[in-house]
Amino acid sequence: MKARIKWVEQATFLGESGSGHAVVMDGAPEVGGRDLGVRPMEAILMGLGGCTTFDVVSILRKARQPIDDCVVDIEAERAETPPKIFTHIHIHYRVIGRGISKERVERAIALSTEKYCSATIMLSKAARITHDYEIVEKP
Repeated sequence: MKARIKWVEQATFLGESGSGHAVVMDGAPEVGGRDLGVRPMEAILMGLGGCTTFDVVSILRKARQPIDDCVVDIEAERAETPPKIFTHIHIHYRVIGRGISKERVERAIALSTEKYCSATIMLSKAARITHDYEIVEKP
């Protein structure tokens, strides 16, 4: 896996993935950013969310669960002093569909957070990661 980060100007950077996709990153205004893109630490949380959501959806689909949507909200706390690492990350899964099994959702989340999601497992070495979920029954 590869990535390249190119400084554009001030606190703005262009990240390019090895697969050919790009993302603009920018610092906060207090460090010279102009709010032109995500903050680098936000990108880490988005990567975590993408990784675990991919797993959960894939596992539930393989289990033939009738899911229509899956939304993950993540909140994180950071240390107050540099390097200001994440100290606690909370993941809230919202699984939407009709007749979804609670046990299957719990199992999918457990498999993702404990076995498959490399981002969760890697970040858990530095931060306490917690999660909860809700199943939204679609009419």
